Parts: sequence; structure tokens; C-alpha cells
Amino acid sequence: MDEQFWDEKYRSSDQVFSGAPNGVLVTEATDLPPGQALDVGCGEGADALWLARRGWQVTAIDISRTALRRAAATGADLADRVTWTHMDLTAASPPAASFDLVSAHYLPLRRQPDHAALRGLLDAVAPGGTLLFAGHDLADLPPRSELDLDPADFCQPGDVAGLLDHDWAVLINETRPRTSPTPAGTHHTHDVVLRARRLR
Repeated sequence: MDEQFWDEKYRSSDQVFSGAPNGVLVTEATDLPPGQALDVGCGEGADALWLARRGWQVTAIDISRTALRRAAATGADLADRVTWTHMDLTAASPPAASFDLVSAHYLPLRRQPDHAALRGLLDAVAPGGTLLFAGHDLADLPPRSELDLDPADFCQPGDVAGLLDHDWAVLINETRPRTSPTPAGTHHTHDVVLRARRLR
């Protein structure tokens, strides 16, 4: 699942995702005061544009340049509020202590022995800021034998929770039903949600 993989995925269709913001983001971020946000794995930009329309200044990162170009075209009217940035989290990290919200939903990031990419995302949250990390409930997914990859090879909210120390307050760490319809052809009916606040 490298840059070439994702570019080919986005080129294969005029629109890969629904264009609506993720339900977890809407539920958890609606009442947050706008500030600086990092949208991780922004894809076609629905989350970043939703945040921008609510007053956030957004840095939206993705490994796919094709997705970023598509997102920038969709959000041309918000060009002053969203910076579309190409980034491979396994090779680079966002700026430290820079964001009031770091938001990652269904991020296809492979586990690393040192968790370097995840630690980079945690470090990007400013003191007082919010980390929001949502994933698929693995219990919803078909058996590994029916898939081309093992979902357990990818970072889950529990991996992130395990990295949080006394500098963090965990506000939500739970599995909940999806608030939006299940995508066609998928078994995804529950989200695993981690929301934490950086204390210092």
C-alpha cells in the first residue's frame, strides 16, 4: 500500500469515497473551537473541507498525489483554509506541537516495531489539543482468508492508546455503531474510536 498503490486506486475511479465527512469526526469535532487541524490520510478531502468550513485552518496530508489534486480541485473555494500536502508518514513526520486537532480515520498505516509514524502523529498535537483516531472494528471484517491482506498488520486505535503516557487524558476509547450507512460491499458496521487530549 505504497504511493503507487494509492495513486492507481484513485485513478481507477472518478470518485472513490462518498464525499461526506466521516461520522466520527462530525460527532467528536463539532463542538471543538476551531484552530489548527491536521487531517491525516485526507484522501479526496471531505474531512478537511468540513473542518475548513467550520473555521479550522487545515493541513491535509496524504501519500497519493492524485487524491490531493482531486481534493484541491473540489475545495478550490477554500484554498486559503486548507494546505494540501504530500507526505509518507513512514518517511517524514508532521511538525511537532503544531495542531489543536490531529484527526485520522481508517488510516492504512502498517505497524512498525518502533511505532515511529504513530509517535510522529502524537508529537504533532499541541498542548491542550485533541487526538482523534478511528478505525474499523476488526470483528466486523471477513476472515483473513477472504482478504488480500491482514487488517491486524495495520495500526489500530488500541496501538495508539498504548503509546499514551501521563501527558495525555483519554476521553473516549470505545467501539460504537457507525453513524453513517455501511459502504457498499463492506462489512463495516462498527467504529473503534480513540479521543484523547494532550495535557502538556
